[in-house]
Amino acid sequence: MKYAIALGSNLGDSQAILESALGRLETVIARSSWYQTKAVTLPNSPPQPDYLNGCAILETALEPLDLLAKLQQIEAEFGRIRHQKWDARTLDLDILLFDDVVFQTKTLCIPHPRMSDRAFVLVPLAEIAPDWRHPQLNRSIAELAQFVDGSGVRKL
Repeated sequence: MKYAIALGSNLGDSQAILESALGRLETVIARSSWYQTKAVTLPNSPPQPDYLNGCAILETALEPLDLLAKLQQIEAEFGRIRHQKWDARTLDLDILLFDDVVFQTKTLCIPHPRMSDRAFVLVPLAEIAPDWRHPQLNRSIAELAQFVDGSGVRKL
């Protein structure tokens, strides 16, 4: 099975954390460059440091919920603590796509419900999987990336 994963960090040595997290993932068949992006915050939230973001394509026999559990375990090992939505974090790992499947449970929605609005996801994903089609929107990642403002996404 093939998955697209988003990686992000804005606390600690983000680049080292992201590289180490990549090493913990099952068969990485492609990975993007790292991109510096502004943090998405809730209204009236304190400012946060910029993020480093990237994407990877994995091949694994894990089912979606099993992969989610593994990603959350890796996040915890890198000190991720979930206080509130969009908090600063040492590591954030999200499943974006799973083959051409739509998968929905209470705890996991694939494709990721907000990926098509996020330049910090689409720009790195388009670098490594431009032709992968979003199974609900029936558009390629490259097409989706054209419709978001990527001006705040800077390749390192």
